[in-house]
Amino acid sequence: MSALSEPLASTQERYTHHYTDLLQRVKDSGLLRRRYGYYWTKMSLTVAALAGLGVGFAFLGNSWFQLLLAGLVAVVFGQFAFLGHDAAHRQIFRTGRANEWAGLVHGTLFGGLSYGWWQGKHTRHHGNPNKQGKDPDIVSGAVAFTPYALAERRGLSAYLARRQGYFFVPLLLLEGVSLHFNSVRRTFARKPMKYRWWEVAFLAVRLGGYVTALFLVMSPGKAAVFLGVQLAAYGLYMGGAFTPNHTGMPIVPASLKIDFLRRQVLMSRNVTGGRVIHFLLGGLNYQIEHHLFPNMPRPNLRHARPMVREVCARNDIPYTEKRLFASYGIALRYLNDVGLGARDPFGCPLKAQLRAPR
Repeated sequence: MSALSEPLASTQERYTHHYTDLLQRVKDSGLLRRRYGYYWTKMSLTVAALAGLGVGFAFLGNSWFQLLLAGLVAVVFGQFAFLGHDAAHRQIFRTGRANEWAGLVHGTLFGGLSYGWWQGKHTRHHGNPNKQGKDPDIVSGAVAFTPYALAERRGLSAYLARRQGYFFVPLLLLEGVSLHFNSVRRTFARKPMKYRWWEVAFLAVRLGGYVTALFLVMSPGKAAVFLGVQLAAYGLYMGGAFTPNHTGMPIVPASLKIDFLRRQVLMSRNVTGGRVIHFLLGGLNYQIEHHLFPNMPRPNLRHARPMVREVCARNDIPYTEKRLFASYGIALRYLNDVGLGARDPFGCPLKAQLRAPR
C-alpha cells in the first residue's frame, strides 16, 4: 500500500466505524421497527381521499369547476407515489413480498408509475447519489447537471441548457407525462421485470381507466384541459418534491472512493418546515436520514435526525438543512451556474472533507 493510499484507507475505516456505531444506536432505539398503524392509516386515508375526489368529480359532471379538483387529484396521486417509494424501500411491511405488492397497488395501480422501473432506478441512485456515470438521476436529459454534459450539447439543446435554471420550472410541468411514459416504456422493454404482466394490467387500468372516465363525464375539450392541468400539477409536485434533495449538492466523479456515511450525508440536503412540509414531501424532507437508513419507516426519520447531527458535528461532516424555497434557490442557481460554464462541479464541502488532514 502506498503512503498516499494508507491514510485514505485509514480515514475510510474510521468513518465506516462511525456509521456502524450510529446504525447500532438507531437499532437499539427501535427506529427500524415497522410502523403498521401509521402506514395502514396513511394508506386508508389516501384511498379515501381519492374516493372522495371521485365522488366530487361525478357530482360536478361536465363543468369547468372540475379544474378545481385537478390540483387536488395531482396531490393525491403524488401521495400514492410516495407510498410506492416507501414500499420499494421495504419501509411498510416486514417481508419483501408484502412490500412489493404494496408498491404495485399504491405506486402502479393507484399512482400510475411502474414499480419495477422506479425501484431499479431509485436503488441505483441510493447506491451512488450525485456520482457521475452511476446515479441515474443526474444522467443528462432535459437538464445538464454538469459542465461536461453541457459541453456535449449542440444547437437548440445547448442554447436551452445555458439557460436551464430559468426553464427548469416550466420543464417540471412536463415531468408527469415523462414519468408515465417511462413507466409504460419500461414494462414493454426486454429487460427482466418480476411482475411485468401485473404492471401492464395495473397501468392499463389506471391510465386507460382514468382517461376514459374523464371523457365519459366531460366534453372532449374540458376533459383534455382537465388532463393537461392535472398532469402539469402532478409533474410540478413530483419535481418540486425531489429537486431539493440533491440538486446543488456536490457531484463527484465516477472514480472517487468515499465511505458510506459521507457519501450519503455530503450529497444530500434536508428541508426544514414542520409537519406540512413533511406531508407534502412524503418524508423526503429528511433526505439525509433516509439515505443513511433507507428502510426506516417514514415517521421515524425525524427521531433519527438528532443522532445523525451529533455524529456529523463530532466528525466535522457538514450536515445541510435549508428551508424549502431556499433549497429551490440553491438548485436553480446551481443549474444556471452549470449553464453559464462553471468549471468545478466537485466543489466544497466535499473537496475539503476528502483532503482535510486527519
